[in-house]
Amino acid sequence: MDKLVSSLNCTLHLRDGQRSFELDVDFHLAAGELLALSGPSGSGKTSVLRILAGLESRAKGRLVFQGQVWQDHAQQIFLPPQQRSIGVVFQDYALFPNMNVRQNLHFALFKHESTALIDELLDVMDLQDLARAFPRELSGGQQQRVALARALVRRPKLLLLDEPLSALDTQMREHLQQYIQELHKRYALTTLLISHHPEEIQRLAQRVLVMEKGKIVGEAIPAEESKKGFQLRAIWMGAVDGMAQVQLGENMLRTVVKENEVFEIQVGQVVWIRMLSKDEFEILPEIT
Repeated sequence: MDKLVSSLNCTLHLRDGQRSFELDVDFHLAAGELLALSGPSGSGKTSVLRILAGLESRAKGRLVFQGQVWQDHAQQIFLPPQQRSIGVVFQDYALFPNMNVRQNLHFALFKHESTALIDELLDVMDLQDLARAFPRELSGGQQQRVALARALVRRPKLLLLDEPLSALDTQMREHLQQYIQELHKRYALTTLLISHHPEEIQRLAQRVLVMEKGKIVGEAIPAEESKKGFQLRAIWMGAVDGMAQVQLGENMLRTVVKENEVFEIQVGQVVWIRMLSKDEFEILPEIT
């Protein structure tokens, strides 16, 4: 495998309320890629992020990031978060309330490091006029921009985003997506995004992994046009009472049959589905 391609192959016992299950994932992440993880709550997405970030030491398996072993259970290797080149942004911002914007960014700076990058990030994120403001004086969108900027102060190679925009309204979320795109390209990041929003995924991600009960049950490919959503490999299960049915991992998905869709497909054959929204998709012939 190319040394710039990172890989994670691990298992971890998880508990979601009264339910317990095994996280069992195996995937790669290319340098410069923006990969999204999607799936229902409790499927293990955040646990994957925690393993990458070094916040979960119990996982059995191996994590290699661009040629460097970050975690290997068999060899008893475990690099703590501060030894991994990562930036992390959570949904709740996690800003220090007693520090203003500039101080929040400065706190993340390496000792004796130049403050030039702080000024640059304040400029890139349009935060120059808010540099002396405290978190309580900022809107949710402004706080999230500060959190994004702070995550990049140490020039990480890997940016981890755990539903960072889900608490924002639609207009603000779309505005922040532009900033994420700009940061990803400007600083040549490799980015992992966790999101529940199909529109957000199709706009930002180059590839999508769908998780269910600790496993990767589908991999999406980019659509030809972003407005058409992302495409997932599934199994055709036929049409019943005007509803098309496909099997995606352990889930049975249903949507209304459309006149322009062709169903001369044998049950059990591979099809591709294009997600249009959380509850609507269209069926495409197998891609050859």
